Amino acid sequence: MREIIVTVLENKRIAEEIYSLTFCTEEEISVRAGQFCMIGVGAHPLRRPIAICKAEGERITVCYRLKGEGTRSLASDYKAGEKLSVLLPLGNGFSLTPAQKKIAVVGGGVGIFPLISAIREFAGQKEIYAYMGFRNKDAVCMEYDMLRADRLVVATDDGSAGVCGTSVQAFVNEYETVKPDAVLACGPTPMLRALKEAMQGKGIPVYVSLEERMGCGIGACLVCTCKTKEGGRARVCKDGPVFEMNEVEI
Repeated sequence: MREIIVTVLENKRIAEEIYSLTFCTEEEISVRAGQFCMIGVGAHPLRRPIAICKAEGERITVCYRLKGEGTRSLASDYKAGEKLSVLLPLGNGFSLTPAQKKIAVVGGGVGIFPLISAIREFAGQKEIYAYMGFRNKDAVCMEYDMLRADRLVVATDDGSAGVCGTSVQAFVNEYETVKPDAVLACGPTPMLRALKEAMQGKGIPVYVSLEERMGCGIGACLVCTCKTKEGGRARVCKDGPVFEMNEVEI
């Protein structure tokens, strides 16, 4: 992890309330799929945790949803040429074994963004089946990068794009055909709970990237802890954000 000053290259709206921010570092930084960064925004005391979507040499792209004053300030105040203070790379990413050759990727909402980094990293090495869920057609974005997967299914809640339903339902409908060796997932808690129930008894690992509010991003403040199956607590920023699904309570 390093704190660096980066230069904004592009900060643009790509879907309903979704922005893509690309910045440049002074040197190439090694980033694993599933890792994230903490971005300082003006006078706001806490940095914003945002998943890294792409890492291409000195160019890094993150995507974020407008939620509060901090992200709205990030969208409106930081144009090309502006400077940002960023901590990166943070957390543990997705890790697959050589034996895990066929991978299902199941995402929803802003949870698609860390999964795009996984698709980009493992494309060509693994056989990837991606199931990505959105509210409606206006929320669909980053399809170009998702198309690196061997198969992509887009699902929308209202059926205005792709298939009607959730990404979990789309995945379950094709599970017997795909029969993956592992599943990578990220999304809102109800989605993850539905996926956990659907995968009961399947006997394959599900690696989930958890979304939690964070204060420091380095494991010191304990704001982002989650319960483990043993009854303890794990730090999502430091011990995660990627966990084996059965290791944590969802």
